[in-house]
Amino acid sequence: MRLPGPEGFRNRRSIPWAEVPCREVEEFRAEVAGAIAEGARLVSFFGMPEDDARTRLVAVLADDDRATLGVSSAVVGAGYPALTPECPQAHLFEREIAEQCGVMPEGHPWLKPVRRHPPDHLPSARRAAEADREAYPFFQVTGEEVHEVAVGPVHAGIIEPGHFRFQAHGEDVLFLEIVLGYQHRGVERLLETLPPAQAMLVAESIAGDTAIGHAEAFCGAFEALSRCRKPPRSQSVRGCALELERLANHIGDLGALAGDVAFTPTAAICGRVRGDVLNLLLALSGNRFGRGLVRPGGVGFDLTAALAGELRARLTAIAAEFEQAAGLFFGSESVQGRIEGTGVVPAASCRELGFVGPTARASGVARDVRQDHPWGLYRFAHIPTAIETTGDVAGRAMVRVIEARRSFGFLQEQLAALPWGGELRVIPGALVPGELVVALAEGWRGEIAHVAVTDEGGRVRRWKVTDPSFHDWTALAVAMAGTPISDFPLCNKSFNLSYAGHDL
Repeated sequence: MRLPGPEGFRNRRSIPWAEVPCREVEEFRAEVAGAIAEGARLVSFFGMPEDDARTRLVAVLADDDRATLGVSSAVVGAGYPALTPECPQAHLFEREIAEQCGVMPEGHPWLKPVRRHPPDHLPSARRAAEADREAYPFFQVTGEEVHEVAVGPVHAGIIEPGHFRFQAHGEDVLFLEIVLGYQHRGVERLLETLPPAQAMLVAESIAGDTAIGHAEAFCGAFEALSRCRKPPRSQSVRGCALELERLANHIGDLGALAGDVAFTPTAAICGRVRGDVLNLLLALSGNRFGRGLVRPGGVGFDLTAALAGELRARLTAIAAEFEQAAGLFFGSESVQGRIEGTGVVPAASCRELGFVGPTARASGVARDVRQDHPWGLYRFAHIPTAIETTGDVAGRAMVRVIEARRSFGFLQEQLAALPWGGELRVIPGALVPGELVVALAEGWRGEIAHVAVTDEGGRVRRWKVTDPSFHDWTALAVAMAGTPISDFPLCNKSFNLSYAGHDL
């Protein structure tokens, strides 16, 4: 497979913007669709202003087998032939482009809002003509005994806003439509306009439970554009922090799944043990979610020999309790009866729609940035990819358990072999003008992508963020087709996707 763009384009290696191919729109569409048909996948697809009347479309592709990236672009006016009919992975990206850039993907089969309410989701030229369309255009199934169930956007407790509209026949769901975007904050625009120190704070706030993952991707892009090389010690600390974040969330998810099927032993153990892991991040950085730890050029806090020893001892105790909780969960026949065969996502859907993270891995699709596009510590210390093939709630739970076990082992090894001495952080210089970089990181939900482009003065021209939830919310709709509506809370928790990460 030959990806478009310069040779040697890889994760966190910037390239001159002038070397990004600019094709005629039909050639661009054929190039992107052809690469995906051969096994590549769409990492990011966005628009950026070319002049007052035109927009530059930019598509970033990944060849996971060869650890390479590709990029292509095209300049369009008010519209262009949609890529989605040939490449379903582009469906949500093209809806986003229509909202952000006012460019119509003509022929898109599902051109609905991503983060704005009707008619504001339409390009400005069409808003006036359709200003009376204030209702969201929900899909409906007609026929006898078909009924709708609407859930949200306001939910009980402290859950974030999101609307779920079920078309059901009896108990079985025929179709689930998911509407998000209620807390759109303009994250990308802030990253493009704020000074670096403030932009860093925004980056680690994109999704509150993924502060380290997004901070890592942001810093990866910033460091590549400023030619800043992180000291070995800081790379090790960052890798350990990212695995601690993964551990805390996977343990919490297993406990939440147990709670949803009323299996209180695992729910109680995991709820407490998740807090123990968060307290390890607190000991490392002064914050239970790791804020302030990852910074451009290195880390903000040192991991001393004494603290490393304390973390290893506490991780040993936590791992033993986690094994007890997992053993109880998977040893219960009643639990297995609820989760096996529930909410299945086929492997073909993962490949066609571009799902990432545990969602894809539970369906047998081996996608993991730590293996496929390694960076930092992961270039030297590898974590085997956890794979299940069932694609159901049980598979997604087991992937979390396997990944947690491997994170425990990884942390024990790295904490015992930290490189000592040397600098903790190198202060980055100015950004290199006229370049593009793609920084990928494997967060606990899956692939995080930050794409940055600088202008001729070395200022940020475009900063595009793709959280794994942006890829994977569609997987929940796929999982619910043919599933009893009463299984929705369990299916939803088995993905545990981010509203904030999607809404940006």
